Amino acid sequence: MTAPPPPPPAPPGRPMRADARRNYERLVQVATEAFLEHGADASLDDIAKRAGVGPGTLYRHFPVRQDLIDAVLQRWMASVLTEAEPLRVAADPVEALGMWLRRLVAHVQVFRGLSSALIPPEDKFKESSPAWVLHRTSEELLARAQESGEIRSDIDIKELMTLVSGVTWACDRGKEIDADRLIDLIMDGLRVRDRPDRPPVAGA
Repeated sequence: MTAPPPPPPAPPGRPMRADARRNYERLVQVATEAFLEHGADASLDDIAKRAGVGPGTLYRHFPVRQDLIDAVLQRWMASVLTEAEPLRVAADPVEALGMWLRRLVAHVQVFRGLSSALIPPEDKFKESSPAWVLHRTSEELLARAQESGEIRSDIDIKELMTLVSGVTWACDRGKEIDADRLIDLIMDGLRVRDRPDRPPVAGA
């Protein structure tokens, strides 16, 4: 499993006092460990206790669970987006899309039980949240692949993310799931079958 990146940046808003900043970072670190151990439903009260703060301190920093999940996932965004940069300009956009989907599943698998939290319904996106960033990156790579003419134009990003979310959900619950094979099957289903510039298949 990939080691977590450095501590998260300061949350948006006015600068925090040193003690508040320490509490924030400690809560994110403990939440990271708790989510790795127990999934996205880990007890918030237990996280506060393990961080050495009261529940009120946790809720001042993170009013709802999703805020804490987003802060934890934000620690992964820099490395995820760094991996995406060369894919945005790859010579083969279809291969780039497949590579991105595999990496996306691998990143989501880091946290057991976070597949639905990371790829929620589009109407629940909070702009700039980790889920929103991954969704928009996926949308850009899908569009490039479709422009190549190799990927069906009738597939939209919501449908693709639903399929990917299904793979992550299955991986959360099955030890013998081959995620790469499932992504291969998705990519196969996305490909255009009857491009006019292709020669007919022999024997067809």
